[in-house]
Amino acid sequence: MKKKSTLNKDETNGLMTILQERFEKNRHRHATMEWSKIAEKLLKHPNKLLALHAMEATGGEPDVLWYNKDTHEYTFVDCATESPIGRRSLCYDEAALNARKENKPKGSAQGMSNNMGIELLNEEQYRALQQLGHFDLKTSSWLYTPEKIRKLGGAIFGDFRFDTVFIYHNGAESYYAARGFRGFLII
Repeated sequence: MKKKSTLNKDETNGLMTILQERFEKNRHRHATMEWSKIAEKLLKHPNKLLALHAMEATGGEPDVLWYNKDTHEYTFVDCATESPIGRRSLCYDEAALNARKENKPKGSAQGMSNNMGIELLNEEQYRALQQLGHFDLKTSSWLYTPEKIRKLGGAIFGDFRFDTVFIYHNGAESYYAARGFRGFLII
């Protein structure tokens, strides 16, 4: 099946409506930003709309959280309360997936994020997200893992328990029904 390269007009309008409604409903996440400027930039980048559509379709509920004044870029992040349901039961990356001999998961977090055109949140971004609400109260999310840890066979993930953000480690080949990944997209 050929990978879609753009959204049609109805898909674009539908996605823009969802994103605007979420933006307005969650003003505390971006009090100083204007939707009209974000929408204008989004419509100029159909490939970014496609990535946001994939984030939405897999349960990520993307919302714009950060603006870089120097580069004039906006960052959309998965803001679903729990790790996106359409991105769970994945090991960390393709190397971990290939290393499994039995009971392989359906894929990897890195592989799926690359296919979607987004990147995994790192620990710093995950902690910043948690300042805007409480996420992963029942689930956990794979996070971008530093190369030093990954070379040793590990990967990191985070969750929010006991009023605290926890960052843990696991073997990169592990996967759980309650662990997915959160991504971000810069526009």
